[in-house]
Amino acid sequence: MAEDTTRKVELGVYQRPEEEPKITATEMIAAILSLLWLAMTAGYFMIMGTGKGTGDFDSIRFVMMLIAIFMPVAMIWVGALAVRSARTMREESHRLQAAISAMRQSYLAQQSGGTVQASVEQKLEEIAAAQRKTQNTLATFTSIRPGQTPPEDKLAIPAPALIEEQGSLALGTPSETLAPPLSVADFIKALNFPETAEDKEGFRALRRALSDRKVSQLIHAAQDVLTLLSQDGIYMDDLRPDRAKPEIWRRFAKGERGHSVAALGGVRDRSSLALANARMKQDAIFRDAVHHFLRKFDKTFAEFEQTASDEEIAALSDCRTARAFMLLGRVTGTFD
Repeated sequence: MAEDTTRKVELGVYQRPEEEPKITATEMIAAILSLLWLAMTAGYFMIMGTGKGTGDFDSIRFVMMLIAIFMPVAMIWVGALAVRSARTMREESHRLQAAISAMRQSYLAQQSGGTVQASVEQKLEEIAAAQRKTQNTLATFTSIRPGQTPPEDKLAIPAPALIEEQGSLALGTPSETLAPPLSVADFIKALNFPETAEDKEGFRALRRALSDRKVSQLIHAAQDVLTLLSQDGIYMDDLRPDRAKPEIWRRFAKGERGHSVAALGGVRDRSSLALANARMKQDAIFRDAVHHFLRKFDKTFAEFEQTASDEEIAALSDCRTARAFMLLGRVTGTFD
């Protein structure tokens, strides 16, 4: 149960939580009580009549009758609104505690340099162990050009770089160096992060990506900025950026800047841009996390672009990490 709760909090960073229904049980009960009171009042006047009175209009008696009729209704709805406000405050308090916990974990990760990573890897290992018990045969319908390697087999990082690193292996080599190379399909899926707590394929890809030293640094940097952005209500699933052509991404990977790559800043959401820009100026921790993330994305994408096809670059540009890069890149003037 604790593991499921932790996973839900983490997934809340990448997509907006579901909104509560506009009409709750409290409002329904208040409406029923109000109708019941009005029906009883109407029945009273129908049975008792208006009295024999003199026929003169008594304004004080009329006002007192209105107060007697509508005051209980007003008190019912004041109580209903108080209950709804209390529930809202509790939910906001839970979200604030989750945000503070995420900031604390990010801070401890920077200080200890691996405690949080070990915890995440342990959870992913448990998920992968449960997944191995089920049949893992997936049908792929990807159209492959002649001579093109499938994304499941193609490496995300160019092979020469891997061979150069493996040539210096010796006794005592860290386990992450001996991990199998990361495929393009797992690389893109990991940068998009799992969709839900039941996305076993997404968690498998994320676990494999965390075993790669270079890619894991980018994933941790992306998770930090996505956590900080979610505190201001900025979620990558809400953004619908203008898509740039793969050739523009290739120009950026080769070092071009300015007007030729300005299309990469395709995020048009004014509120998200304004909130991120204001926090860049006021929050030094957020500013450092953003610059660290931009450097890691720039360096990793430059290596990825060397062997990636146009379709793979287009798929990468639509993931949550790439959307964060387009948003923050525009805020910091990376594409100017």
